[in-house]
Amino acid sequence: MYVCGVTAYDFSHLHHACAATAFDVTSYEVEIVAQCIRLISGINLAGYLQHLGYEVTYVRNFTDIDDKIIRRANELGEDPLSLSSRFCEEYLVDMNDLQCLLPTHQPRVSDHMDQIKDMITQIIEKDCAYSVEGDVFFAVEKSPNYGQLSGQRLENNRAGERVAVDSRKRNPADFALWKAAKPGEPSWESPWGPGRPGWHIECSAMSAQYLTFKFDIHGGGIDLIFPHHENEIAQSCAACEESSVSYWLHNGHVTNNNEKMSKSLGNFFTIRQITERYHPLALRHFLISAHYRSPLNYSVSQLESSSDAIFYIYQTLQDCEDALLPFLEVSLKEGTGQNGNLVAITPDAQKCISRLHEDFENKMSDDLNTSPLLTGVFQEALKFINGSLVMLKKKQQKKQQLSLIRSVTEVKKEVTEVLRILGLLPPCTCAEVLQQLKGKALKRAGLAEDDVMRLIEDRAVARKSQDFKKSDQIRTDLSARGIALMDVGKETVWRPCVPVEKEEKAKTAVEEATPPPQTSSS
Repeated sequence: MYVCGVTAYDFSHLHHACAATAFDVTSYEVEIVAQCIRLISGINLAGYLQHLGYEVTYVRNFTDIDDKIIRRANELGEDPLSLSSRFCEEYLVDMNDLQCLLPTHQPRVSDHMDQIKDMITQIIEKDCAYSVEGDVFFAVEKSPNYGQLSGQRLENNRAGERVAVDSRKRNPADFALWKAAKPGEPSWESPWGPGRPGWHIECSAMSAQYLTFKFDIHGGGIDLIFPHHENEIAQSCAACEESSVSYWLHNGHVTNNNEKMSKSLGNFFTIRQITERYHPLALRHFLISAHYRSPLNYSVSQLESSSDAIFYIYQTLQDCEDALLPFLEVSLKEGTGQNGNLVAITPDAQKCISRLHEDFENKMSDDLNTSPLLTGVFQEALKFINGSLVMLKKKQQKKQQLSLIRSVTEVKKEVTEVLRILGLLPPCTCAEVLQQLKGKALKRAGLAEDDVMRLIEDRAVARKSQDFKKSDQIRTDLSARGIALMDVGKETVWRPCVPVEKEEKAKTAVEEATPPPQTSSS
């Protein structure tokens, strides 16, 4: 699988996170995907293929030399390759925070100049490209099937949209394979003179290097279908007639107020601006809450809901661990029957496990439909765990107790397996995740935990003096800031919640808490 990566000249924004989680989390065997109503797959692709037992070679490139990189480097007075190398590393930090699988190979353009020049030479030898004053252009009229992926007509490949206007071209839609060196720009020697690659050729050369000219899956953002992927097909087929990709997958845009989120429009948030205030698991949950091919509209209220959903999941898992701990030694000693077999789980537990497994497999095989995965049957499994924990507190016969313990344990295993495949199971403990979520909630609320504990004490004093108006006001004020108070017996505890204030106020808080984005390039 080859996925078009980022052009590394700035911190990655939310659209990059959407693409990364798409091809990281969801993948299904080709034989099954071919039977789906819609062929394209994307969310958690590499992870799910591995779950099914496939050996996955996953290649995701870095564009580390490009017009945008050079422009940004000139603005900052920095070497272009140094700038791009720095942001390549920053991107990997973001991907690690979002628990994206590390690709098998992460090639950079600057390390593959020989492969790029060799492919350009092949294309010229096939009379599908021509050199003009140190530049090399692909002759689109030599590609009889141009437009086969996108359905676009050749005349739609307009000059000026990553297809530079140049009177030297035989056809205005011809695109650059090699760009002659300009003063002050990085360049490499070539048969056509010093220069650097055009944008499209890099992916053809690097995918062929690591996967050969024939491979299974090629992915990227929906905006890459035309002209980038269309041009990739044209130049790869020109270099090798046997070139083919079995499946093309494209993830939808992240939008802001239903407008594509991009640096050029200045309407984007970087991944780090989001994860400063929300747990990376909440962001990942938000990203897979819509079908990977659909546009995903940035919304603070949805991020709040995702954060609340993650807290509920991990609170349930933590409660399960705490409740089972006293029974662990007993269940290990007495959890087998007379024939050495494990005590059977309850019929309800078996039904819960079967439904969750079947629902997960069916939705993943239906064009990787992750959006409903963590609702419905998954929520029923969490409710089963919580209900079973209540039953464990009641006095029961030993065999019933052991059966219930094993039932909860097995349902919990199925739940955590779903989370693992979706990239929502971090290496830390449930308790640590809950504490991290609470820390983010306090930051959004502008409070320290000592502040919350003091208000809890003030509320207790108010209730004791029967000043219920004040006690209710404290609770309401905290709830508006995303802090819920819960009375458990004689104790009051707090947890994060979805604030009751309007989304626009919350969005303003995010914008005020983060520096404005640089908008000099898209």
